[in-house]
Amino acid sequence: MTDSMHPLYIDDALLVLDKPAGLLTVPGRGADKQDCLASRAQAVWPDALVVHRLDQATSGLLLMARSKAVQRTLSDAFAQRLVHKRYLALVHGTVAPPRTPWGQIDLPIALDWPNRPLRVIDAEHGKSSCTRWRILSPDPSWHAFAANAHAPPTATRLELEPLTGRSHQLRVHLKALGHPILGDRLYADAQQAQHATRLLLHAWRLALTHPVTGAALLFESPPPF
Repeated sequence: MTDSMHPLYIDDALLVLDKPAGLLTVPGRGADKQDCLASRAQAVWPDALVVHRLDQATSGLLLMARSKAVQRTLSDAFAQRLVHKRYLALVHGTVAPPRTPWGQIDLPIALDWPNRPLRVIDAEHGKSSCTRWRILSPDPSWHAFAANAHAPPTATRLELEPLTGRSHQLRVHLKALGHPILGDRLYADAQQAQHATRLLLHAWRLALTHPVTGAALLFESPPPF
């Protein structure tokens, strides 16, 4: 059972919602996958339209438009990288600091057709994908959402900034870095996946220009872990 969505901002043009982990952004295939953030939002705001998505297992900030015109404007802003998103994650192990304040992962990502919806690093067929990351702190004693709170594994807290928007990008890139996200049932190994009761990835910061007024907007959502 997932928590309800929480609206952080509402006006005539857009909504900013805080999606709980475990809730789909849009309906999936099958009767059991119809409950999602989009349908819950549209039950309250019938004009709400999806602009971007978060993985089902990821929590955090999600933007919706309230007209087709605003949806197009915001979609264009995402495509032009004018909407800035940052995430927080707890990853397995102690991450070595990058040589500069922010490290960067430039690895192309492709759909793993035999194992879809999984993605893989694919230098030949993958799409260019870029993630900036920095260490916030080693976190050897974290307990929130630990499957075994008496003996949680060593973890590092990272801030992540995707410069491209590929499906599963952060999860695939952190696996390639050698530090998969704790609780990742798709990309971590079985032991790492079982260390946490959920994927420890949260979209915590969203900055954009209001599509109608031109005002600078900044939203933040503290992570639950």
